[in-house]
Amino acid sequence: MHLGCRPEAGGKKVVVFWAMGAEGENVQKLIPEFERRNPDIHVRLQAIPWTAAHEKLLTAYAGRSTPDIAQLGNTWIPEFTILDALVDVQPWIDRSSEVKKENYFPGIWETNVIDGTIYGIPWYVDTRLLFYRTDLLRQAGYDHAPRTWSEWFDASKKVRARATDTSHYAILLPTNNEWAPAVVMGLEKNSTLLRDGDRYGDFSGPTFTAAFTDFNNFFINGWAPRKTQQIINVYDAFAEGIFAMYITGPWNIGEFLKRLPASMQGNWMTAPMPTADSVYPGVSLAGGSSLVLFRASKVKDESWKLIEYLSEADRQAEFYKITGDLPAVRESWRDSSISSNKYIQAFYRQLERVAATPKIPEWEQIAQKVREYSEIVALDRMSVHDALAALDRDVNVILEKRRWMLDHEGK
Repeated sequence: MHLGCRPEAGGKKVVVFWAMGAEGENVQKLIPEFERRNPDIHVRLQAIPWTAAHEKLLTAYAGRSTPDIAQLGNTWIPEFTILDALVDVQPWIDRSSEVKKENYFPGIWETNVIDGTIYGIPWYVDTRLLFYRTDLLRQAGYDHAPRTWSEWFDASKKVRARATDTSHYAILLPTNNEWAPAVVMGLEKNSTLLRDGDRYGDFSGPTFTAAFTDFNNFFINGWAPRKTQQIINVYDAFAEGIFAMYITGPWNIGEFLKRLPASMQGNWMTAPMPTADSVYPGVSLAGGSSLVLFRASKVKDESWKLIEYLSEADRQAEFYKITGDLPAVRESWRDSSISSNKYIQAFYRQLERVAATPKIPEWEQIAQKVREYSEIVALDRMSVHDALAALDRDVNVILEKRRWMLDHEGK
């Protein structure tokens, strides 16, 4: 029997809610108020480490013991959609006074839409942008973060030229463990990354090639270190001026405030990604986690009440105060705890211009291939042309099963 249909001793409906990582540990603090408002519902929360979450969800699906509601990373939604494990939540949205599409950042909302159907409600949001040393850019002639790629390249050139130590650079692009910067630049150049209905890689196509060539120029010109694994502590290196710019996410606001010395706290800031054209800011990644309803649930209406509750602007702001996760609901950003934080404001502006990576289950594998070839090119072991051709070949192998399934769909 599905867990969600088991009543408590008092006859309450039980909603089984799986949440991951720190969110799973902290959302419990919001549950008592929900149960006070809904005395006929009991929430059975299970906090699951991120490292175990994916396998546990698949095991639950195979064993027909899925939760009623769960937190899913946006890149996981396509996989569980293909498994037919999730329900279209549009009927509940249509009846809701709390959850409306216009309340959310458009690019984030879109990550939950698969083939025109909405399967999740954004819970918290994530993206990438520039963290930068204001003093080092000022010395290079910039009283603001670069707003265009031309300014970005020029500022990088001037920061590097002013460096008195050859081990100091303009920007850190750590290809040994990150794929996001290259993909962000590709999205800004309007690359779709994949082609023909996401059946084949399109990294060797003209748009991504142009972006990746610019990405590689950071290494060719000596603006970024080729061997990034030598930078063991990012925070110490940033404080020491080993690099002046870094593309990273909102979790690092707290880390920079905690780990940088007091003398550095007035010398760094955040800014949206520079643009390759005339529209500022440039595009960045649409990330975060959403709340989904599982098809097997016997308490969907009760589960939806929990999603609505967690989507309230006040609850979203409260959750930010507990976890530091950026709210998905735009109204929550008016809360003084958010609006008064000068480092967060750039994220609001960036979140208005984000794009989803390809909404297919294979994306995480593909992203790691992008990282591998980014590192190979950064280390000057392959040309851009050869690396992207090889990347497309590897991606096409990863997508072989997808092509077969799509070609045989409906047969």
